[in-house]
Amino acid sequence: MNLNRYAPRLWIIEAVLIVLALGFLSPFYFVLVNSFKTYGELLLNAASLPNAIKWVNYTRAWDVLQFGLRFKNTVSIVILANIGLVVIASMTAYRLIRKPSRINKLLFSMFIAAMVIPFQAIMIPLVKVAAWTHLLNSIPGAVVCYLGLGVSLSIFLFQGYVKSVPLEIEESATMDGCTPYGIFWRIIFPLLKPMTVTVILLNTLWIWNDFLLSLIILQKQELRTIQVAINSLFAEYTNQWDLALAALTMSVIPLLAFFLLLQRQIIAGIMAGSVKG
Repeated sequence: MNLNRYAPRLWIIEAVLIVLALGFLSPFYFVLVNSFKTYGELLLNAASLPNAIKWVNYTRAWDVLQFGLRFKNTVSIVILANIGLVVIASMTAYRLIRKPSRINKLLFSMFIAAMVIPFQAIMIPLVKVAAWTHLLNSIPGAVVCYLGLGVSLSIFLFQGYVKSVPLEIEESATMDGCTPYGIFWRIIFPLLKPMTVTVILLNTLWIWNDFLLSLIILQKQELRTIQVAINSLFAEYTNQWDLALAALTMSVIPLLAFFLLLQRQIIAGIMAGSVKG
């Protein structure tokens, strides 16, 4: 009775959700389809399928943008920044939660307050500080800047998960003679795996797609990231949409595969945690 009663309503809801999903996915269709078209064919009808599948745009974009080098620069920044953010944020969050004090509460409040400051408000001071500390035009310098900008959100995410870890586990490890660092790295940090993967996902999406910070910190051409390199295809009198869409497709594919892989680990971690509970 209940199934028959609510079946039409559920069907309508599912139909609406499918339409919304197709609407959100439509930009991916235009990017992928037009990446195989010539510039003239793209201007004639951007919504139509290509007359023939040609990979010339991809080979030209790879050569013109030096895509291999841009990919290496972007991946290097993402990996180093993620390692630093996970290590610093997880240890900081653990310390702030397990050692409550006025100073720690003040520090946590400052981290939270920093999250609401827009990047554009600190962009000029950041460039000046980076120039004074010789962080401009270097991959490590860009990593340091991303650490400073991303640590607040990472700490906020980790501290909520650290609260859910039972304190009795640490007390038992202390009685067994485990050091504070041993307790964190051997016991606490493995339990933070679902949140660690979430932090990596969010920071990778942010750093991979970031344009402004990479543009102002990495000013040398050989240090450009993928997004900055794609922007070079557009000038006052030139818009190379055919190459840009091909380069954009190449940049999205590894990121999409990376996210799908980590999402499976998130689900597995949550299921494992629920079984243990």
